[in-house]
Amino acid sequence: MTVHGMAAPGFERVRQVFEDVTAREDGLGAQLAVRHHGRPVLDLWTGPDVTGDSLFALYSSGKGAAHLVVALLVQDGILDLDRPVADHWPEFAAEDKGGITLRDLLAHRAGLIGVDGGFGTAELVDDRALAARLAGQRPYWRPSDAYGYHAFTIGALTGEVVRRVTGRSLQELYEERIRAPYGLDFYLGLPERHEPRYLPAQPLLPDGPGGHEPEPVAPDSLTGIAFNRNASPPTDLVEFANTRAVRAAGPASSGSVGNARGLAALYAAATGGTGGRPALLDAPTLAEFTKPHTPGVDAVTGEPDHFLLGFEAMAVRYPSLGRDAFGHSGAVGAQSFADPSSGIAYGYTRRRFTVGGGGAPENAVLVEAVMAAVAASEPVRA
Repeated sequence: MTVHGMAAPGFERVRQVFEDVTAREDGLGAQLAVRHHGRPVLDLWTGPDVTGDSLFALYSSGKGAAHLVVALLVQDGILDLDRPVADHWPEFAAEDKGGITLRDLLAHRAGLIGVDGGFGTAELVDDRALAARLAGQRPYWRPSDAYGYHAFTIGALTGEVVRRVTGRSLQELYEERIRAPYGLDFYLGLPERHEPRYLPAQPLLPDGPGGHEPEPVAPDSLTGIAFNRNASPPTDLVEFANTRAVRAAGPASSGSVGNARGLAALYAAATGGTGGRPALLDAPTLAEFTKPHTPGVDAVTGEPDHFLLGFEAMAVRYPSLGRDAFGHSGAVGAQSFADPSSGIAYGYTRRRFTVGGGGAPENAVLVEAVMAAVAASEPVRA
């Protein structure tokens, strides 16, 4: 496949790596965008009908955008991480949940990974409907006992706290405080006028490059509950993202839409500012949200030391990154993060699902190539 776009001097090798990894795919396409201290250094794309402006389904990448909103509200003194959720949302205290804090939610410790019997699609599209079901749900573990990825629920949970305190939705605040001011091509609620740029997500090809069917997940296992496999019927993620109602609503856990440029610009805005605007997060807030919160193995995904506060710990997956690197992957294989220590902001998107979902395997070689280019560009200190 032909690779289009720009690689700044010193980053040409990354373009070659991008060409190599996408050549092994089925040709549907991908995008890669990287900023270094706010400056675009990579803006690449490949595949039929794909441009740098094309919009893809980015699923859980939206959790990063949503939790930047939460971080801003903590920074402003509007939210308190250690205050019980039920202080703002009394119904949440049902089933002995009165002691769960906002910090517990953001650290994926609350045990509210789903509901008995699963969610219907109409509920998954509506964060308020999800929150209403979750308020009455018994946790699947106590916060002191475990943590596990709240795949479909975390955005609704933190979003309801935000709504109870501010009277606004996460989506509204993201649009007003982050997306519009910074001009980001990354959406929690895609306006109709941008629909022509959307390229539908495509299912996994079991016999395609690097493909095999993943092991079946027991519907009533923690993993099955977290990914709504206990619903009847189970959620089809491809059909879900390719439904206009989902893209229009932009559910914070699973309904984001954007491109690699938008992802990279989001994390550049978070840590260093972009387009002449200042960084979204100050140093104390950044330090708080990039601290590991619960060591050990994620009870849902099996990943070690998976979460910081609202964000995934990126150095666990990509050892060349700093320990405070933070971001969020997306089910189709998208990846996005900021590495404050190097000044890198990274966004990768792809159209077709890959085995293992979020953070497709090719990100490992792409990230290593990016960090090698950064290291080579830094002046040698005596």
